This record gives sequence, structure tokens and C-alpha cells, in this order.
Amino acid sequence: MGENGTVRLTHHHGLGNDFLVALIDEVPADAPDLARRLCDREHGIGADGLVFGTPWTGSSEGLSFTLVNSDGSPAEVSGNGMRCFAQAVARATGSTGLELTVDTPAGPRRIVVDGGPDDVEVSATVDMGSAGPGHDTDGLTVDLGGPTPIRSGTVDLGNPHLMIQVEDVDAVDHGTVGPVVEAFFEPEGCNVHLVQVLDAATIRLRPWERGAGLTEACGSGACAAVHLFHAWGLVGTDVEVRMPGGCAVVSLGATIRLTGSSVHIGDHAIAHG
Repeated sequence: MGENGTVRLTHHHGLGNDFLVALIDEVPADAPDLARRLCDREHGIGADGLVFGTPWTGSSEGLSFTLVNSDGSPAEVSGNGMRCFAQAVARATGSTGLELTVDTPAGPRRIVVDGGPDDVEVSATVDMGSAGPGHDTDGLTVDLGGPTPIRSGTVDLGNPHLMIQVEDVDAVDHGTVGPVVEAFFEPEGCNVHLVQVLDAATIRLRPWERGAGLTEACGSGACAAVHLFHAWGLVGTDVEVRMPGGCAVVSLGATIRLTGSSVHIGDHAIAHG
């Protein structure tokens, strides 16, 4: 929080998935309302989510990452959001080649930035941890409005994902399908992704994100997709994930690593409190 109740924000996007970032002392009590107001694309600044970076109580040097979706709901983790967050920290601290570990509701995550504080665009790699089985889908019917789903499965990456394999991600009206399928998982909700396999090293993904709707990209969704499709024997361990906003690379190993860009869009100062 700045002087006279001013909050300074930086605006970034990771493959079109955009976030407002505030580096402050504590998450404000009205964070959900603030996110809804600031992320509104007609009446606010416009973004998919609002990220707060606050001192990490478990570390003398680290930061905590708190993401509030554009609808005011909390999110446990975000691959694109963490890349944007790391760029914001690099710019604020004047750091080149920044390496940091941040605390999230899903556990600590390590981020490495390839670039400096004056770069409009940087590349960043996030260690997304490990994946596990997701929500139970007993009773779920996936109606794609014509196209037939090939198979589906869920993954937990600290946040929930449902993957639906299709022949062509563009043949589905995901703006209609996404919310209908997500409703099955209420009240917690679920990220719902359409996935098309191009070859063993390349997939296409169209995301519907819990709390944000249709987005240009989903970093944790890209990781969850590669994890699941590798388990199905359809892709290898290093996969390019093509999304509407651009491409990220997911690498599987002891943990899952996500590499992609973060672009600084601008700076804002808002009155608060």
C-alpha cells in the first residue's frame, strides 16, 4: 500500500492470460470485491485475475502468491499467473535472471526468469510440482454439441482440471460447453479443457477456467494435459502446448516444469481504503 491509500499495480500477460499484480504488505480484506472491480473489462482495467505478492511468513526472503479470479473467487495456483508475478518482482527489485520460491495455497513453487527488469517480454520457467488424480467424474456426461469426445480424465495440480480429448478443438463451442460441464463440479468448480493431439510432441488446448471463463491460455492446464496424455501414452515428456494466446513448453520429470513468456503491459495506481 502506498501513501494516501494508493495501490500500485503492474499489468502482465502470459500468452494472453492477463493479470494485475500488487506487491503489498498484506492481502486486503476486500480482495474479492477489488478483483471484480479491477478485472472488469468494461468498467475496470480488465484482467483474468488479480495477484497479491505479500511477505511469506515461512521465509525471511520469500513472497506469498495469492490469486483472486476475475469473478472474486480464490485460485490455488496459476502457471501463467506465476510467470507474470515473477516478472513483476523482477521489475520491482531491478533483478536480472531472478530466481525465487513463492508460497501458494498449493505449496511452494520455484520460478526462474530469463530476462531483466527493463525487458518488456521475458521467458520464465515455473516448477509446478507433481500431479495427481483429480475429481471423481461418475455420472458426468460430456455433451460437446455434435463432436464426440474421444476420452476424458481429471488431474489435480493443486487446482482441479478436466481434460476432454477431441479430434478438433475448434469444432466445439467451448464458451457454451465449458460452463455446462463445469457445473457438474459445483460448488468447487473445475477448469475444463479441450485437447487435440497433433503428434507426440505437440498438442492444442482450449481452456475454460474456473472463475474466469474462456481465457487465451492456462498454464496449469497445459501441465495437467501433458501429464495425463503422457500417462495415456499419447505424448512424450517434452511437449509444446498450443493455446489461443500462444505456445508454452511443458517438461515432465520428477516434477512438472512450465516455460513460457510474460509480457509487461503497463502500470496503474488506484486509490484504495
